[in-house]
Amino acid sequence: MSQPGPIIIAPNYSARQMLSKVPEITIWFWVIKILCTTVGESFADYINMALGVGLVSTAIVFTFVTVVVLAVQMRLRRYHPGAYWLTVVVMSITGTLYTDILTDQAGIPLWMSSAVFATALAVIFTIWFMKERTLSIHSILSVPREAFYWLAVLITFALGTALGDWTLELTGWGPGLSILLPLGLIGIVTTVWRFGANPVLAFWIAYILTRPLGANIGDWLGLTPAEGGLGLGTFATSLIFLAAILATVVYLSISKTDVAERPRTMKIQAATPARQRTALGILTAVGIATIALLVHTNSLPHTSTLADEGTAPTCTSGTASLTQAEAQATANTKFPASDLTEFRTITSDTLALVTRGDQSGAATRATDLETAWDDKQDALSALDCQAWTFIDTQIDPVLSSVRSTNPDQTTEQEALQNLLTTLNGA
Repeated sequence: MSQPGPIIIAPNYSARQMLSKVPEITIWFWVIKILCTTVGESFADYINMALGVGLVSTAIVFTFVTVVVLAVQMRLRRYHPGAYWLTVVVMSITGTLYTDILTDQAGIPLWMSSAVFATALAVIFTIWFMKERTLSIHSILSVPREAFYWLAVLITFALGTALGDWTLELTGWGPGLSILLPLGLIGIVTTVWRFGANPVLAFWIAYILTRPLGANIGDWLGLTPAEGGLGLGTFATSLIFLAAILATVVYLSISKTDVAERPRTMKIQAATPARQRTALGILTAVGIATIALLVHTNSLPHTSTLADEGTAPTCTSGTASLTQAEAQATANTKFPASDLTEFRTITSDTLALVTRGDQSGAATRATDLETAWDDKQDALSALDCQAWTFIDTQIDPVLSSVRSTNPDQTTEQEALQNLLTTLNGA
């Protein structure tokens, strides 16, 4: 839909510049972008948890893969769907892993990770604009601009992951319900853009929002019904979406419907300044309303869903009837004493920190417990799945209570003491 306003004449581009390195922004762009972000969530979880590679090792591997595919993409002189979307998929996985490392490995709160990545993105956009005088992806016609573009893309994936996880932490929403917020916000941004919002601003807001939307869709499909999902699993979800991405890329390669044909002189009809100001006011109001919604929801009683993410039990039969004494006896018989000693030490340390009122230290030590437990998951669950699952269900309340944005010391102590009783018995 054309907007009334002044006619802007785009500059002529010299023969020394590349052809456009990005696709035309059509419905296909957003469909495949959401597919890529879903793969980023589900495939990262599969590699890290199901294969037992570990978070840091997985991040190192995908950082190397990112460098390789980006080098190939940067050497091309024009847009190629296969190379472009492969780079987006890999960056989606890598950006997710970077946020997970800050949260799960370093114990940095999600609000802080969100602030760090938002600041980094603002700095990138500022330098990009100062050097190139535009942030439009329709102007990716030179190596410096493409470098800025891909750096911004990587940070948006990390930022979108942090914001999405922070939203889940604040609200306690399940994977199905959590889809509605980013989906609704994207719909509002699209409507305001059609009304007359700055297209570059609208694009990057929507680009960031597709990350939590895709991640929530991946969680909804991959998690078990008991966790609020459809139970497809991370591997099946990854395969389905990778196949969908491949089919879409093949279609785009043949049809070329997303190839931006840029003449040397292009007329663009812009919205009037009055409409742009109104649209900016609407976006600001929507942002304030979203923050108010999250603050209100956070004030209501809820349990964070993040503690359970990626640590689904590997078995379920018989665990409901397993008593604490039976779990203690089984663990004592089958689990290595050194592992149990490590878990006891970390749990005791966390309990002592909570009792002293050192919430930050307790959260950091709880992350140590989560990391140690996840590292031993495959080995311990193979020794006895039921005992492992029993203890795992006692670790989850510890993580959620200690990491809560409104921690209750009594709840934390009860969860820690309950776990410590099982581990001491073992």
